[in-house]
Amino acid sequence: MAQLSDDCFAFGGRLMAVEEAQALIADRIPPLPGTAPVPLRAALGRVLAGALRAPLPLPPFFNAAVDGYAFRHADLAAEGETRLPIAGRLQAGQPPSPLCPGTALRIFTGAAMPEGADTVMMQEDAQEEGGAVLLVPGLKRGANCRPAGEDVPEGALALPAGRRLSPPDIGLAAALGLTTLPVRPLVRVGVFSTGDELAEPGTALGPARTYDSNRFTLLALLAGLPVDATDLGILPDEPAATAAALAGAAARHDLLLTSGGVSTGEADHVRAAIGAGGSLVFWRLAIKPGRPAAMGVVGGTPVVGLPGNPVAAVVTFLHLARPLVLRLAGALAEPLPRFVAEAGFAYRKKAGRREYVRVRLVPGEELPLAQKFAREGAGLLTSLTQSDALVELPEGITQVSPGDRVAVLPFRGVF
Repeated sequence: MAQLSDDCFAFGGRLMAVEEAQALIADRIPPLPGTAPVPLRAALGRVLAGALRAPLPLPPFFNAAVDGYAFRHADLAAEGETRLPIAGRLQAGQPPSPLCPGTALRIFTGAAMPEGADTVMMQEDAQEEGGAVLLVPGLKRGANCRPAGEDVPEGALALPAGRRLSPPDIGLAAALGLTTLPVRPLVRVGVFSTGDELAEPGTALGPARTYDSNRFTLLALLAGLPVDATDLGILPDEPAATAAALAGAAARHDLLLTSGGVSTGEADHVRAAIGAGGSLVFWRLAIKPGRPAAMGVVGGTPVVGLPGNPVAAVVTFLHLARPLVLRLAGALAEPLPRFVAEAGFAYRKKAGRREYVRVRLVPGEELPLAQKFAREGAGLLTSLTQSDALVELPEGITQVSPGDRVAVLPFRGVF
């Protein structure tokens, strides 16, 4: 576990911009120590602990890239057809014999090129006739061949340290003959919800209560990250119990996430509990939805208090909790995916804060057209299930008009 000092952030109390919060995380939070080898089949999504250099060239030998005929380029006539007797047939996996000058070899994709052969003519461009092959002119030396190391030369960087391993990464490691990869430890994340009004799904719903959804949303978002997540249940609206639960969980986890209890209400105790058990870094972001978000340190463990409204919890998770998890995991920074779309709506906002507008994406004439969700409440879960993306409106923008170009954060890839 990375033990942080209570004053490792030492930031004031004004509203913090998203980039400032992320810069603090990158600058002040160290990755968790330790590495361990894991089998390739267990490495998906884990963070590579060290740079992987190719122990052999890929491909490991000079080979045919297509089905066709291998020959010496020097035997190809500059003009007119070249007729070469077919000396044999070579399939992938068979060891080749040297090719005699003035002959050709029927060869198949992936087969090792015989000594002396340096070019392959595709079978579609050649014609067999009476035990010989007719080759057309104009082919360059080395055509339709793959030299050894064309993909990755021996000793070259195959995968950088800090990379979250994807399916193609696992395949590349296997192609290089590896059976295990060194990875960083999973981040142990504990997730609380807070509030006397919350009930567990599946239990009887009493009067004035609602089923907890944030905890399940956050655990689902964490499932796509290199974490070992623990469901810590619902905290009551009681200061001492909240402080004790945070302190106890901090000793067993590398990161704590809570939702609710970070605003200015009399029953919002998470912010005070963070301060009582350690230090509060900040508790308001210049962002909408999601302004009442807290971050601090309890017992050397970072704690992120997300807002209680479901949409605000998701937005602040993406901008605070996600980069914090990746930093603790030792992963390379992964900015949220963005692309440009055309606004299909009009909108006004205040200067000085960043806003995120839920939209559906439909085909446009040149760019995707972003159509605003009909309602704006931060408590509307359906605004996420019925939207495709968030339009990101920077601090300096105060108005959006139909046809304006806007930055879009798609849910695909982060949800």
